[in-house]
Amino acid sequence: MSAAILVVDDEPANRLLLEEMLTAHGYTVASSADGQAALEDFARLRPDLVLLDVIMPRLNGLEVCRRLKSNPDTRLTPVVLVTSLADSEDRVRGIEAGADDFLNKPVDMSELLARVRSLLSVKAYTDELERAESVLMALAHSIEAKDPYTEGHCERLSEYSAALGERIGLPVEQVIALRRAGIVHDVGKVAVPDSILLKPGPLTPEERSIIQQHVIVGERICAPLKSFKLVLPIIRHHHEKMDGSGYPDGLKGERIPITARVLQIVDLFDALATKRPYKPALSIPEVLGTMESEIKKGWWDRAIFEVFCRVLEEQGVISAPASGSFAVNEAK
Repeated sequence: MSAAILVVDDEPANRLLLEEMLTAHGYTVASSADGQAALEDFARLRPDLVLLDVIMPRLNGLEVCRRLKSNPDTRLTPVVLVTSLADSEDRVRGIEAGADDFLNKPVDMSELLARVRSLLSVKAYTDELERAESVLMALAHSIEAKDPYTEGHCERLSEYSAALGERIGLPVEQVIALRRAGIVHDVGKVAVPDSILLKPGPLTPEERSIIQQHVIVGERICAPLKSFKLVLPIIRHHHEKMDGSGYPDGLKGERIPITARVLQIVDLFDALATKRPYKPALSIPEVLGTMESEIKKGWWDRAIFEVFCRVLEEQGVISAPASGSFAVNEAK
């Protein structure tokens, strides 16, 4: 299928010229007469690229660009500002709005086609990455679906880990990595037989060795995705322990990536609070008590645990009395 391009200009002659140029070279073209119509047409058509005039009625091109680029669902669609404005200040405003490129009026056909082809090539690569990520996410959910006791586990880890990462001040890219890792952290369990994965009793040493390989397998599965670069350390190290007794590398203390330490706390909380084939669900007081005792053993990061308690407090699960120590709201 040919790429779809949305042409936005309040001048009919300009729209017609661009439509003829692009249609002649095999592109599917739609057009909008102003900025507000452009947003509505974009939502309906989901084009691969937008050619956008700047000075228009109802909503100018800069605002349309800004709205498209601020929306996670549309921000990767290339936007080219087509304008007669030549001042550097106007270009700066366009860059700040998120524009991917600029074309000057009157439009040169050779330049138009070159820029369109270049941006559509990048868009095709981005779409391929998104499809690969979607396959990984689907695989992770299919693994979770094998065990009815873990329903919703991935979504809970994704949301809680991202919230905790934000609360401790991690950069945006690491928060995004935590959100992704919450879903795919156990994707390597695809290589673990169901007889081990769903075993209700204790694992043998051989079975435990097999299941411990899931972090390495998961890292290998996700490694080809460049966009998952910050996710890989979380997948590999979310079963390490602060005293070095974890796996697969026996890392100690701050050698464990902070993002992995964040996911550990959330993963442990959810695992303890939900029923599993090998254990009943614990009450919230029991969960926090168990986590506290394991922190005293030197397994988990106390500072991150205390911030997580504040996140739970904000959600009404526990309360913080004047003493500063946290108490559990028994009714929750």
